[in-house]
Amino acid sequence: MQLPIQITFRNLTHSEAIAAKIRERAEKLEKFCDHITSCRVVVEAQHKHHEHGNHFHVRVDVTVRDGEVVANREPDEHHSYTDVYVAIRDAFDATRRQLEDYGRRQSRQVKAHEVPPHGRIAELHPDEDYGRIETPDGRLVYFHRNSVVDADFDKLPIGGEVRFTEEMGERGPQASTLHLVGKHHIAG
Repeated sequence: MQLPIQITFRNLTHSEAIAAKIRERAEKLEKFCDHITSCRVVVEAQHKHHEHGNHFHVRVDVTVRDGEVVANREPDEHHSYTDVYVAIRDAFDATRRQLEDYGRRQSRQVKAHEVPPHGRIAELHPDEDYGRIETPDGRLVYFHRNSVVDADFDKLPIGGEVRFTEEMGERGPQASTLHLVGKHHIAG
């Protein structure tokens, strides 16, 4: 890490074993993000229960080049962190997942939905129930009357813009679905 790890203990005495585990987990975070500039960890004992022991809250606050990643692991009504090492593990696992998401956003690997292929109607053969689409790269793609969605095949305009789903047919590329794009039509 570029800056030292800051570890704070609240309501419990400093433990070198706990601090060593935190340093070990913090160093592993660099594998998931190389933009970390600081790491602050707070370990807090929240209550003293005579029958159930202490409940621990762990907060990991990581500063990255242009933001901050914060993960909290605190007891709730369904799951109590009575083992400080489990609370530390879960807090650092949550931090790791957030850093992985941050890294994907930084490298623009966030999943983008592909825009379906588009083109213009080049030919219509109503007597034979088919037509052809010309794609921007000059290919001709066959489509059948039954492939047209939300429009009337017989009223399709030559030159009209369409979006379509392409697949390989018996005689080459064909559109399995076709949507007319226009003022009153929504591209699918």
